[in-house]
Amino acid sequence: MSDDGILFLHLAGGFLFVGGSIAAAVLRAAAMGRDRPSEIALLLRAVRPAVPLVGGGLVLAVAMGFWLADRLGYGLGAGWLSATFALLAWIGVVGAVAGRQDRHTRELAERLAADGDVPGTELPRRLRDPLNLALNASLLAAVTAIVVLMVWRPGA
Repeated sequence: MSDDGILFLHLAGGFLFVGGSIAAAVLRAAAMGRDRPSEIALLLRAVRPAVPLVGGGLVLAVAMGFWLADRLGYGLGAGWLSATFALLAWIGVVGAVAGRQDRHTRELAERLAADGDVPGTELPRRLRDPLNLALNASLLAAVTAIVVLMVWRPGA
């Protein structure tokens, strides 16, 4: 495969990763603006199809990135690549924690929707949990930082 073909697949993976991440964040933010548990559950359920896009895009981007780095002679110890690897590790760990919390929030919304769809206090509290919001914001910041590192490759 040509370098251009590898680069295309690397970028396609990056677009899936970033696009899925943004879609998930927008849907979660939209859920925070709703009162009825059924609407919140619907929006949080809509996040689920974005998860494979994020994961698949990440795998494609990383695999093609390794191949491209090797073909172009970039050492994997380059500072911008090391920073990217650290951010990817952060995304993996924090994404698992925040995702688990978001899944529990979605399950609560689904239960409340089935039990009369009456707004309560627990669901909005979970949606606006400061720790979960901070974790999700850090994920978006990490995704943004990875894009910046990939575009500008400082020190390359």
